[in-house]
Amino acid sequence: MSRPKISFEFFPPKTLDASFRLWETARTLAPLAPDFVSVTYGAGGTTRKLTHEAVTTIHRHYGIPVAAHLTCVEATRSETMEIVQAYAEAGIQEIVALRGDAPKGQNRFTPHPEGFANTVELIEAIAARGDMTIRVGAYPEPHPDSSGTDADVFWLKRKIEAGATSAITQFFFDADTFFRFRDKCAAAGIDAPIIPGILPIQGWAGAKRFAATCGTSVPAWAEEAFSKAAAEGPAAERALSERVCADLCRALLDGGVDRLHFYTLNRPEMTLAVCSELGVEPLNLGAVA
Repeated sequence: MSRPKISFEFFPPKTLDASFRLWETARTLAPLAPDFVSVTYGAGGTTRKLTHEAVTTIHRHYGIPVAAHLTCVEATRSETMEIVQAYAEAGIQEIVALRGDAPKGQNRFTPHPEGFANTVELIEAIAARGDMTIRVGAYPEPHPDSSGTDADVFWLKRKIEAGATSAITQFFFDADTFFRFRDKCAAAGIDAPIIPGILPIQGWAGAKRFAATCGTSVPAWAEEAFSKAAAEGPAAERALSERVCADLCRALLDGGVDRLHFYTLNRPEMTLAVCSELGVEPLNLGAVA
């Protein structure tokens, strides 16, 4: 099995302790030579400034390609494109273009009166600049606002046609979930890379809450196994998490996947352990800051 391409997602810190955790995560995972890392964007643009600071700092200190998340939420078109310009001036050349979640207290996304109505419009505006690589989200299981997988495939195709060059999926538990989605996308004429999003489970209760918000189904085997491991204690839960994550990655790689995107939650240990099991070891890149 050849070394897969890997990438990582971080989120911007809101406290001093969280800042230390982010920089330790970046320092720990940078030697694995990721294809890129991404930095998330809070609901309603709540971490806009923090995201910019995290993106530019990682780019400057670690020399890793960084993809900045950008959404359509609660901003005018001009405000959003000013953010893109600021990234370009800082040397950032990748954007993860997303519709974005509804702000806190709202049930559904509502476009800003002077903003982008959807991700396709955002992608078209960024692509027109000609200086950004654009990645987008994809949903192996229906997005909570979607009518079904066929609609998600339709919108992914529109996003690729608008200028996106690859997609990163929401997390899932079974490799077959990804393969079914991949086959539907291929049948629809989508030939851009679709990168499976992998969630190393740091805590079962938190993972289930996350799954509920993003439409990821929780299989019975996972509920049974993690509930039992949680009752046995943190060591058992961690061992199960690493095994489940590594097995999922191996199944994906055996099925022809050549790249994996890890949702690290700014906790590098489990991601590092899983990558090691997959044969992805630190490269000799010299000292990092």
